[in-house]
Formats: sequence, C-alpha cells, structure tokens
Amino acid sequence: MRKRPLGKTGFVVSELAIGTWGLSGDAYGAVEESVAERVVRRAIDMGFTLVDTADAYGGGRMELMVGRIAKGHPDLVVVTKAGVDRTTDPARKTFDPIYLRGAVERSLKRLGVEALPLFLLHHPTPDAIHSLDAVDTCLALKKEGKIQHWGVAAGDEDVARAAADKGAEVVELAYNLVHSIDLHRISGDLMVAGCGVLARSVLAHGMLAGTWDTARTFLEGDHRNDRWTRMELEHRIGQLEALRFLVKGDVHTLRGAAVRFVLANYLVSSAVLGVRSIEQLEQLVRETGGGPRYLADDDLRQLPRALDRVGIAS
Repeated sequence: MRKRPLGKTGFVVSELAIGTWGLSGDAYGAVEESVAERVVRRAIDMGFTLVDTADAYGGGRMELMVGRIAKGHPDLVVVTKAGVDRTTDPARKTFDPIYLRGAVERSLKRLGVEALPLFLLHHPTPDAIHSLDAVDTCLALKKEGKIQHWGVAAGDEDVARAAADKGAEVVELAYNLVHSIDLHRISGDLMVAGCGVLARSVLAHGMLAGTWDTARTFLEGDHRNDRWTRMELEHRIGQLEALRFLVKGDVHTLRGAAVRFVLANYLVSSAVLGVRSIEQLEQLVRETGGGPRYLADDDLRQLPRALDRVGIAS
C-alpha cells in the first residue's frame, strides 16, 4: 500500500482509507457488527493505515469498534468527527464549545485513547467556521492534549475554503469523477494552507461502480432514496456513458477508474472507501492497480470535455 503525507500533520498515511459510515448501518441498511469488524481488520491487514469514523455513526458504535481494533495497531491513524447532535429528533448540528468538549470526551472514552489523532468538525456551516467558537475550541483542545490535529469535514467548497483560511490542518471533501469541481476550485487555497485532503464519496454513493441500470431501486432506510428523484437517478446513470472510455487496458471497471481518478490528484492524501463487505474492499483494491500512473495522461486531459458534453462541470 503506497503512502502519502497528510498535509502538515506529520502523519504519513495509506493512500486508501477505510470509512465506517456504510458499515454503521445508518446509510445503506443494516450490517452485522461482526462483518463490519472483519472489513476493518481486513483493510488493516492489506496495509490501510487510516480509518475514518464519527461519533454519530451508529450512535457511537463505530468508535467503540474502531477503538477495539486500534489497540493492536499503534500506527493506525483514527479520524473521528463531531458536531451532529443525535439526542434530538431530528438530529441537529451543534458546534458550541460546551457540546464539542463533551463530544471529544465521549470519543476519547469510546476509542480508548488519551488524545484523538485527528478530530474533524462534522459538516459545519461557513458561519460556524467564521464565528471562531468552534475553531478556538479545537485549538484549545489541541493545546490541552485532547486532540493532536484538527480539521473540517466540509459539505461544500465554501466551508472547505473557510476552514483552510482559519488554519485547518485537514479538509475532508466529496471528490469523484462526477463531482470534482469543489476540490478543483479551492486547490490553490489548500496548497497555500498546507491542508491534507481526505476524499470521500469516491464512488458517488455506489453510482460510479457502473453496475446500475435506470430501474435501480434501494431498500427502505437507504439514504439514496432521499438523495435522488427517479428522474434525477435515471439522468445521472445515463451520464456515466461519457466515462466508459476510461475502461480499457489495465483499467478493467468503471469503479476502478473512479478510484484511480481520485488518486491521480496528488493534492489528495487519502481516498476514503465506503465499502460494506470484504468482497467490495478486495475488488476496489485489486482494481485500483499498481499506480502511480493511475490513469493515462491523455484520458485525464479528455475527461473535462467528456464531462462537459453531458452537463457535468469539472
């Protein structure tokens, strides 16, 4: 497993990371905890050195699981997040100092560590960053030794840019073949700030696996039921035909091309994979290939034009 520096944190991490949202059962339907644990352990066996989780995933169950696993792997970098208060119905975003301090204490206990290696504010608004309460709390917690490094899991480019401007050490952002514009627009800001970048939604919630037809349906409780209307889903699946030219030579599948595309951007420190089984994990690692020439230069140059023809900004 190849490694990359995680911005200015001093960490050097595997270029592929394992995410735990899908494993929590919150996103795509139930996953047995024993299966989730085997997936994370298999990833570590394969050389993954970064695990991405949050206090909101499974109501804290994913942190507990990761904490158990991490005890035998001192070099594992655990990323966790806070700012989503699930004690209310519906859940609400909360970034005031008292809440964040309590969340960090709870995460420390669940993970069984004295300091969180990397703590991210979980999808704050730009106002939450600009107000400085949340940022100042992160800086204070770092000074107190409760967290080692801090950053922001950003929902869009505005939040990511604000975070970089306020000194975030890491930004996590959606980045994939059909949604690359946010990262591309702020790449200069992130480079100047020295931010590490964690790329999430690498497969666009499974769409970029390239296996769906326009009749695709999802089980009850799957967040994708609320993400797209039927018309939007059919349109998006149709757009994928513009990407099929990437599948050739040693690139055997669209999902392989999707992961390779993310890794071809050297601003990305690690691509977070949201797999739900060992089979999915091994497929993606196998199809990512040997790198570092992840996709042909000519294909990368053609890609913006191909996307533009189907109405996707890049």
